Amino acid sequence: MGVPPARANPGAGTGDRWHVQVDRAVCIGSATCVHHAPSAFRLDPARQSRPTADRTDADEHILTAAENCPVEAIVITLLDSGEPVFPPEE
Repeated sequence: MGVPPARANPGAGTGDRWHVQVDRAVCIGSATCVHHAPSAFRLDPARQSRPTADRTDADEHILTAAENCPVEAIVITLLDSGEPVFPPEE
């Protein structure tokens, strides 16, 4: 399962490792991320999202969760270089 280049950093793909963060100051607890990637995100007692692991293999479901977050609270970077995967650089 690869990451489509049109949706992510063109250098990101199968075999990459990601660092996943949720900006808790931005998260509104919509649970959209939990819906799209239930094994990768959970809501804490304050109803804010947390990644189940901050380091993970590149995963289409995690990228979909980030893309569908209504407030773009999910930030994904390449673990080795820190290059952004999502949100993409403008």
